[in-house]
Amino acid sequence: MISPEEVKKILLSAKILTEDQLSSTVEKAREKGVALEEYLIDNNMVGENVLYEAIANFLRVPFTDLREQTIRKDILSVLPEAIAQKHHIVVFDKTERDLKVATLDPFNIQLFEFLKKKVGTNISIHLTSPGSMKTALSQYHKGLSAEFKKITGENEAEGALEQTDLKKLAEDLPIIRIVDTLLEYAIFENASDIHIEPTENQTVVRYRVDGVLRDAMTLPKTAQAGIVARIKVLSKLKIDEHRLPQDGRFKISSAEHNIAFRVSILPVYDGEKVVLRLLNESSHLLTLEQLGFQMRALELLRQSIKKPHGIIYVTGPTGSGKTTTLYTIMNILNTPEINISTVEDPIEYRMPRVNQSQVNPKIGFTFANGLRSLLRQDPDIIMVGEIRDNETAEIAAHAAMTGHLVLSTLHTNDAPTTLPRLSEMGIPSFLIASTSNLIIAQRLVRKICMGCIHSFTLNKTAVEELRKRFDLDAILGVLEKESIIQSAKAPIESMLFYRGKGCKRCNNSGYKGRVGIYEALDVTKKMAELILINSSTEKIRQQAIADGMLTMLHDGFIKAKNGITTLEEVMRVTKE
Repeated sequence: MISPEEVKKILLSAKILTEDQLSSTVEKAREKGVALEEYLIDNNMVGENVLYEAIANFLRVPFTDLREQTIRKDILSVLPEAIAQKHHIVVFDKTERDLKVATLDPFNIQLFEFLKKKVGTNISIHLTSPGSMKTALSQYHKGLSAEFKKITGENEAEGALEQTDLKKLAEDLPIIRIVDTLLEYAIFENASDIHIEPTENQTVVRYRVDGVLRDAMTLPKTAQAGIVARIKVLSKLKIDEHRLPQDGRFKISSAEHNIAFRVSILPVYDGEKVVLRLLNESSHLLTLEQLGFQMRALELLRQSIKKPHGIIYVTGPTGSGKTTTLYTIMNILNTPEINISTVEDPIEYRMPRVNQSQVNPKIGFTFANGLRSLLRQDPDIIMVGEIRDNETAEIAAHAAMTGHLVLSTLHTNDAPTTLPRLSEMGIPSFLIASTSNLIIAQRLVRKICMGCIHSFTLNKTAVEELRKRFDLDAILGVLEKESIIQSAKAPIESMLFYRGKGCKRCNNSGYKGRVGIYEALDVTKKMAELILINSSTEKIRQQAIADGMLTMLHDGFIKAKNGITTLEEVMRVTKE
């Protein structure tokens, strides 16, 4: 829209950055290969609206934020959705004299002339921000119910949903449109999973958004066979196999996104249940700071990834963000001087210059066999998708002993439990003590929506409930030690906490996006001594806390007090 030099001028004249800050930021943006504006917003150096308002002032055009505006359907439809999406332009208001248009590119004269001729009135051009534009474009979506009513209504008379030939059914136009719409809305709502579940009389569609499942749509039972057949065709699975589970994948690519769908089909009592996992291959990898690590955990992790050998374990249940953490670490380590090899199941994200292998147990390519083969490939760093058995654990430990840095995941509930779990797998205690560098346990909590955040104080009932579940005095002591509160003796009833009221931006949920809560257990000399004598989980936990470890619960309370998440979310994911 405007040149990088002009952006620099705007940032300096609006006093958003100093000369020194600007030069270092320009350099970092160049290294990352992203536009300066994008780098500033992604790294929270400046608010999106503040930056685009400054640009609007420089260009001498009005600025408008469309996030909280509901645009009338007749005004929105002046411009077809295809043109609006392609050119990032929205008609948002109409007066007797002119048509108000929001855009990201106020220099697109050709488009404005076309619009002026089409509507026969003057055009008033307003600049908006990318986030505001995304919200405005979302208003073209009618909602799943309206979309499906239209699709099924058009075809009911023909009985198109009741065919028996599965191949024909999968290629039937209404079925294709139903599946396409399900996928499109899931992408649009940033869902991580789609569940298509048969019941006795209907088909229920649910989306998992920010880690929580919610109903999206109920379809007629007659649509079930066609939807499953269509997804099987897309995933190259056997259409006529209804008794055995099947797994597959397919991809959708467009200018806006590049999404891989991992498909799992399971026979259940009323038919076949389909679960699709969405993996956004075009999403930017986050930094360790953006993942939500506290300062000490961040420092420990940075020290551990600089070590030439040893193992970093990332633990937690399925869907707790372990893979994202590992890929973020690999992205930091991925330089031309280093050879990184992985063995994964499945490969969730493609990384340039990283040699990624997909396990295939059917042909004997297991984690253990894959790991053995990797060791002959002269790797510096090895990433093992998951340690599931004794053989894989032992090979990983020996690889760490012979001068490799190993990254892996393990299914345990917290960091201290990991060490006894490795012993149970049959790994000698001396090998665990000498190869383990760092253990990170994590969960994902929903972030409070910044569009509707408000503060509140806890009432007596809420405080009593918290005291029943937690050692509040110990938690307040940690908050004081971390300089989050001034004094642990201050009554918790006087402290401000935060939650979201619910607004258009967050679909009235009060939450938007997710962040991690972590505990990082450093294997110090004292910890290694405890491992050698096979100490209990409780003794390991006490030593880790004595060494300065913040538990996930403590990290959660810090983030709740700082207005990043809510106490309810911390309690939901820690389940203490």
